[in-house]
Amino acid sequence: MVDTLKISTKQVAESRLSKTDFSNLPFGKVYTDHMFLADFKKGEWQNFRIIPYGSMQISPATPALHYGHSIFEGMKAYASSSNKEALVFRPLENWKRMNISAERLCMPSIPEDLFMESISTLIDLDRAWIPKAEGSSLYIRPFMFSADEFIGIRPSEDFTFMVILSPTGPYYSAPVKVKIETHYTRAVAGGTGYAKAGGNYGGAIYPAKLAQDEGYHQLIWTDGKTHEYIEESGTMNVMFVIDDVLITPPLSDSILAGITRQSVLELARSWGIAVEERKISVRELVAALEQNKVQEAFGAGTAATIAHIELIGFEGKNFTLPAIEKRQIANRVFNELENIKRGNTPDPFDWIYKI
Repeated sequence: MVDTLKISTKQVAESRLSKTDFSNLPFGKVYTDHMFLADFKKGEWQNFRIIPYGSMQISPATPALHYGHSIFEGMKAYASSSNKEALVFRPLENWKRMNISAERLCMPSIPEDLFMESISTLIDLDRAWIPKAEGSSLYIRPFMFSADEFIGIRPSEDFTFMVILSPTGPYYSAPVKVKIETHYTRAVAGGTGYAKAGGNYGGAIYPAKLAQDEGYHQLIWTDGKTHEYIEESGTMNVMFVIDDVLITPPLSDSILAGITRQSVLELARSWGIAVEERKISVRELVAALEQNKVQEAFGAGTAATIAHIELIGFEGKNFTLPAIEKRQIANRVFNELENIKRGNTPDPFDWIYKI
């Protein structure tokens, strides 16, 4: 808790809304008029403010630039069918996970009221930016970074917490092709793989680019020690349907606890679908692919929601998966999540936060 969460607001002189092409919203390139900031100084959160979105000044000595001392979250808001409410999907789970990341990187925890009110107030101010088209949403990016002016290696003392909003269309407009990565490593046991730390993603760009140069969209990462077990994809947790069983790797300190992942598993179990959270080896997966036993493969993540995997590459050989229209589980999960998120069907799990 914070003693008093009084948010000062400075609005833009002229909105950019009318100049925004809502028929062309590539992910992460368009931002709303305002952003939220808060400072952590002398052991407490203070100076809560909303100001016009734009460039900001930071010290060139901040550890955020030198050592990747930053964390972030991602969630989405949707327009209700009446357009009177903004519907945010499971934000409290993002708040919990952000504090897990903060603890791992020696950052202060973010009180629940600070997290929720910053998001609510900012979305309320910029709610006209929520796109209405099918597949579109308002992406919410909370993040925190060191605001110290000190390049020594030690836990930082000052921090900045921010929230920015980005209207966006679908993250993947078509099914994806992935490659099983057995050389480069995203995360290792004992590392920061379970945290949404900025450095995790920066270090993954190069091997992902190599895969993209070969014609793939993303990687399927394997464990950093032996490269014998499937872990996750670049922007998503990964799931397979083999012999009518939904299988996904178990959570560990090298796998991010995806909120969409957990939602998929909860839905599947509520429908009576067989679910296994267990290790799946590269050898087992490749054998199942060779025997045409993999009925479905898909990624689950906030940005992508459900991303069908149409092809899996391994050691120069590509395996094409069944047609999208034949995938009963992924399609059912996608439709159910979309309907819950947009308020079209009841929300039996109480996942939606209304603004």
